[in-house]
Amino acid sequence: MPALSLDHWNIFCKDLKKTVKFYERYVGLKDGDRPPFNFPGAWMYAGDKPILHIVSETGRKDHGSGAIDHVAINCDDIKGCIATLKKDKVKYEVRKVPKRPLQQVFVHDPDGVMIELNFWNEKDVPELADFDPMTSRAGAMKKKNTPPPAKAKAKARAKAMA
Repeated sequence: MPALSLDHWNIFCKDLKKTVKFYERYVGLKDGDRPPFNFPGAWMYAGDKPILHIVSETGRKDHGSGAIDHVAINCDDIKGCIATLKKDKVKYEVRKVPKRPLQQVFVHDPDGVMIELNFWNEKDVPELADFDPMTSRAGAMKKKNTPPPAKAKAKARAKAMA
């Protein structure tokens, strides 16, 4: 019995309306048809596939595992994505995967679920100008006028001796 593909993931939320809006605006999913379950929720679609099932907090005790770190979704238009996040003042982090034509934007939904938005084969965004491949983070590189650590230490020692 080989696995064929991931069908969907399910999350619980405190504010259904706010959570649906987040996934529509920042992830590009669409709220769509959902069976008439006896609890509030939404099914979010990527094209014609409901890849995210949202269940509004209902006081249920059977909440699943909680061990998943994040969910990754392939997207396009990283510049547009970042512009929308900036406009709405949503916190995000941009990363670049070493030796791959892949840029990533990480955001958290209203309930703290980390979402990784993957952008393949797009031109690097300005936010990656100081990208440090050792930390996989933007803005981590030293400024051009900052001396390397060894030179800075030598300069400090010389100054202390003077």
